[in-house]
Amino acid sequence: MRISVPKLYREFASVFGQAGYRCYFVGGAVRDAILGGLPDDWDAATDARPEDVRRLFRSVIPTGIQHGTVTVLWRGTHVETTTFRVEGRYQDGRRPLDVRFTDELVDDLSRRDFTINGMAVDPDSGEVIDPHGGLADLKAGIIRAIGDPLERFAEDGLRCMRAVRFAARLGFSLDPATQTAIPERLSVFQKVSAERVRDELSKILLSGRPALGLGLLESTGLLPLILPELSACRGVGQGGPHRFDVLDHVVASCQAAEPELVQRLSALLHDLGKPACRVEGADGGLAFHGHDTESARLSEAALKRLKYPNDVVNAVVTLVRNHMFDYRPDWTDAAVRRFVNRVGMENVLPLARLRLADLSGVRGEPADPRVVLPLVDRVNELKAKDQAFTLRDLAIGGDELARLGWPKGPVMGRVLAELLDTVLDDPGLNTRERLTSVAQNLKGKYGIE
Repeated sequence: MRISVPKLYREFASVFGQAGYRCYFVGGAVRDAILGGLPDDWDAATDARPEDVRRLFRSVIPTGIQHGTVTVLWRGTHVETTTFRVEGRYQDGRRPLDVRFTDELVDDLSRRDFTINGMAVDPDSGEVIDPHGGLADLKAGIIRAIGDPLERFAEDGLRCMRAVRFAARLGFSLDPATQTAIPERLSVFQKVSAERVRDELSKILLSGRPALGLGLLESTGLLPLILPELSACRGVGQGGPHRFDVLDHVVASCQAAEPELVQRLSALLHDLGKPACRVEGADGGLAFHGHDTESARLSEAALKRLKYPNDVVNAVVTLVRNHMFDYRPDWTDAAVRRFVNRVGMENVLPLARLRLADLSGVRGEPADPRVVLPLVDRVNELKAKDQAFTLRDLAIGGDELARLGWPKGPVMGRVLAELLDTVLDDPGLNTRERLTSVAQNLKGKYGIE
């Protein structure tokens, strides 16, 4: 098997060759190139020691020099370069206590996680070096740990989740021995930081097959450790038109959602509150009153626990809290304006997309976009007419009311809300003159002289 290494990286490797060292490219770039992709980042492995690499290149960042890794700035790109090494005993479920440099590429490849990541390429010949059967596993569509999977997962607890992520990204299955080893190493996985778990979860959700990844997380026992709120949805029936229980419904919704992080997270978490809100009526019917509010609360707690940035948390919570709406063509323009006022203009399209994913998850079939997306068109049409949706859109504000004799404080806030309510019903009233008249008429109601 031969692949083509870009000229930029061949010239990088030639610097090592001219100095009497060997340099290969390893890992994900090799895997992706074999699969027909065009990798952006090519990681290098060499028999040169870190101090030798620093002598060979002008700009070198000692990113992990204690473990033999430096980052070389090379012609506008960054090349992570690691000295061939074997690793000592692991203690914290993440890093080896020590590393030992070696002159053998095969030794270095043997310390890696999965066979499809344990290949290298000779930059001059393009020949793929594959001591662990990665090519065969790529062809068969299998994620297989190098050597004993129990040992690989004991070394770094995140590898359990990485196996799932590669399966979701590539549409592969887990080798039976590799899959069986994951539940036996959950104690090591629990040592992994929330930030590393968060990053892997995001990659799974943004893959082409999040449903596959989520299914593997559940079957291997990882899901209850990552999102116990989600695991609690298993077996919670919904009745009515729903084909699935709550867990399978949100997984199907996540699969149907736009491949964007907030959308995928919102689709996955939007019904977390249903187990707590489930009520069975005398007729056997099911109701989940208030589950949107409870789902928003649980979503916020889960995302904060996983250390997601505040902007992501806030965006997801807003969508989850407001996902329960059923747009119909007979909505009046006033109803549309009130909807925008409640959810925010910036959330109209994300909510419509979430609702579409939610509906697609009812039966596991794509919902008709015409059920929801016309709402977005209507909002855009009203926005083009410069109609008011929020207090900021009113023709008069607090300063004008103060000049009319309204005291600043809670009373002024209430009268502004009434003015907005007035123009949401009749946008033609949103002029300075008319709102001034309405405000004057309201003085008696509030006891303002």
